[in-house]
Amino acid sequence: EAAASNPSSKRIALVTGGNKGVGLETCRQLASKGLKVVLTARNEGRGLEAVEGVRRSGADVVFHQLDVTDPDSVARLADFVRDQFGKLDILINNAGISGVDRDPVLVAKVKEQVESMDVDQRVQWMKENSKETYEEAKECMRTNYYGAKLVTEALLPLLQLSSSGRIVNVSSGFSLLRVSTVNHVAGR
Repeated sequence: EAAASNPSSKRIALVTGGNKGVGLETCRQLASKGLKVVLTARNEGRGLEAVEGVRRSGADVVFHQLDVTDPDSVARLADFVRDQFGKLDILINNAGISGVDRDPVLVAKVKEQVESMDVDQRVQWMKENSKETYEEAKECMRTNYYGAKLVTEALLPLLQLSSSGRIVNVSSGFSLLRVSTVNHVAGR
C-alpha cells in the first residue's frame, strides 16, 4: 500500500504477451530506455524464462502471470501494479493469438518456398493453406479484442495517475478472421 500512496518516480511499462516475438523485443527496448518493465505471459514458465533472458542485459524487469481472458487474472495484475508501483505509465496490449490452425507438416514441407515469397505472396499462401473453426474464431476474438479491453479497463485508473499515460494496442494481419471463398473450398 505504500506504493499506492507514493507512486514510483521511475516510469513503469507493462507488456501483455511479453514472453516472445514482438512482445519480448518491446520489453527489451523499453528496459534499454531505463523503464521498469512488467513482462506478462499466460504461461508462467515461459514468462520467467523470458524475464531471465532480458535481465541478463541488466534490465529492470519483473514477471507477472496473466491470462488476458480471465477477469480474476487481470484483477490480480491490477492489484500487483497498484501495490508495487502505485501507477502505470505505459500499457502495451500485445497478447494475441492467430486463431488459425496451420498444418505443421505442410508448413515444414514448404518452409523454404514460403520464406522466399514477398509479403503479399505469403499472405495469399496463408489464406489458401490455413483453416479456422468457429471455436477458434471465438477464442481469437476473446483474446485479441476482449482481452485487450479487459486489461485496459482494469489498468486505466493506474494509467490516469501517470503524468503521461500511454496505451499501445499491437495488431497484425492475424487479427483478421479467416473467411474461405467458394473457390478455396471447392479446390480442397
